[in-house]
Amino acid sequence: MLRAPMLAALVLALGAMSVGAVTLSVRESEFLLDGKPSFLLGISYYGGAGASEEFVRSDLEALVQHGFNWIRVWATWTAYENDISAVDRTGGAREPYLSKLKSLVAEADRRGMVVDVTLSRGEALPDQAAHLRAVETLARALKPWRNVYIDLANERNIRDARFVSFEELGALRDKVKKIDAGRLVTASQGGDISREDLRRYLKQARVDFITPHRPRNSKSPGQTAERTRQYLDWMRDLGKVVPVHYQEPFRRDYGKWQPKAQDFLDDLREALRGGAAGWCLHNGGPRGRGYDRPRRSFDLRPGEGALMKQLDAEEMQVVERAAQVVRQG
Repeated sequence: MLRAPMLAALVLALGAMSVGAVTLSVRESEFLLDGKPSFLLGISYYGGAGASEEFVRSDLEALVQHGFNWIRVWATWTAYENDISAVDRTGGAREPYLSKLKSLVAEADRRGMVVDVTLSRGEALPDQAAHLRAVETLARALKPWRNVYIDLANERNIRDARFVSFEELGALRDKVKKIDAGRLVTASQGGDISREDLRRYLKQARVDFITPHRPRNSKSPGQTAERTRQYLDWMRDLGKVVPVHYQEPFRRDYGKWQPKAQDFLDDLREALRGGAAGWCLHNGGPRGRGYDRPRRSFDLRPGEGALMKQLDAEEMQVVERAAQVVRQG
């Protein structure tokens, strides 16, 4: 029989073996998983740090079975009076949610899935000092896992509490890279990116890939391929090519336009045709529609249900058919 110290050492060794199951990197316009070109097919999982272990496992298993390989989770998330942020207002660790975030990353890692960990300036992080400390907290906490990238600032260009300048982005990026040189970072843009802003993302903020949030209207799917090709052409002119990643397109229950499954699948298909490296089935709670459920990824507490149980019939069609679109290119 193993003595207690030997058993403890074995448990630690087995735990270490489970870390690093998949490594995310980039090569010009492509994402690589363990060195192999891979399109990132993902889904919003914003409130993941508030989900039960049972929900996380059931959702991730279902997603993997349907060919999805990444999720987007927020480290600064408050919705429906439920604050599950993994960092506090000073940027320090906030428990138990930082530990729950790490557990979620580990569960994804074991299944070969990538995790987008997103931060947002605003009430959760009121200034650059708090923001810098937050990226440091996350960079250190998540260092054992290579399946993570960090969105330094969600929709950083919007001129409200979310705004983060390119100078500040550069400092945030440098803070992460000093702690973990191989950690990929981006900063998402609310709307399409102009040529000048693209230059500043690449040359000043020095992000590893771009994450524009395309307009949410019925014309959007038909414009995605052309917009993607334009970004890639501009990048070639600028002498630096990085992946174009659509981490937050349109969603249901957001505005007057209520996209159907075919709209999502068309957008995914056009992203692929244009040369994008990733795409997300974005989802969330109703906005200005007179009802507040299903909340989907915005609220994954036990009382609301796992994500796969909250998605509606149109979204489930996308879950079931998206991988085939990716295989067809």
